Amino acid sequence: MSNHSLNYSALPGYFEHDEQPEGPQFRATTLPGFGLINRHYDTDGASTHKQTQWERFMGFLNHLNKEASDRTRYKLIFLIRHGQGFHNVKEAHVGRADWEAKWALLDGDDEMTWADAKLTEAGKSQALEIKATLERDIREMKVPLPGKCYTSPLTRCLETTRLAFSGREWPTDQPFRPMIKEALRERLGKHTCDRRSTRSWIESNYPEFEIESGFTEQDELWQSDYRETLDEHVVRVRQLLDDIFNNDKNTVISFTAHSGSIRALYALTGHKEVWVAPGAMAPLLVVATPQ
Repeated sequence: MSNHSLNYSALPGYFEHDEQPEGPQFRATTLPGFGLINRHYDTDGASTHKQTQWERFMGFLNHLNKEASDRTRYKLIFLIRHGQGFHNVKEAHVGRADWEAKWALLDGDDEMTWADAKLTEAGKSQALEIKATLERDIREMKVPLPGKCYTSPLTRCLETTRLAFSGREWPTDQPFRPMIKEALRERLGKHTCDRRSTRSWIESNYPEFEIESGFTEQDELWQSDYRETLDEHVVRVRQLLDDIFNNDKNTVISFTAHSGSIRALYALTGHKEVWVAPGAMAPLLVVATPQ
């Protein structure tokens, strides 16, 4: 399958998140069972009546992939927005207008640093809440563990990924080895919170993470005088999906990313523009079909 040959569409009707309100006035939080709707699937039968809703959904999803043409693939993506960072605290304090006009362009103030923002204590707690929810729902509802975890290289996402997924048993053939992807970064440019650290710093502080090929030592994507547009961001997210749908055979994966990254993904796939709260996890069912 060649790159740039696929269309990507979100499939509604399976998760409560798909029908949540659009716009910044509402922020989606992690739902029990990740909001899987209690419904019938075409694959339900006598052998499935004792299965959990999640087990039946995964049977249905695996059936979709088994019956699909060679050029059609379905993936369940668990979307994780990083926990609260210091940049979020500062923006909430000064307001969006002042943040955009002044503070976002600075590395920090007398009280905190938000360049490549780290998690606050509240943000760390949010990531640990994701971990607790996952552990409970995997145990009680048979929610699947992602076959591969992908993350933005920004520190707040690396921290969130480590806190949410480490310290649990992973299959011996699929150890915890998250993949760092530049394409999962927040909107590029101007805001110092979205300027990443060096490759050497990431390797030293997150040695259990994989780094994609071509990842440079210095941040060569961020510019101090230009902010990426939504259309440009959508192109970047398309390249990410082209890469993953062509090269990753896992049916269930996770993205640890940013508010803007998630909205760009929704714009690409036709999903409603539901804003996700910091430290929340939401599912997205995506089908890739040939153009």
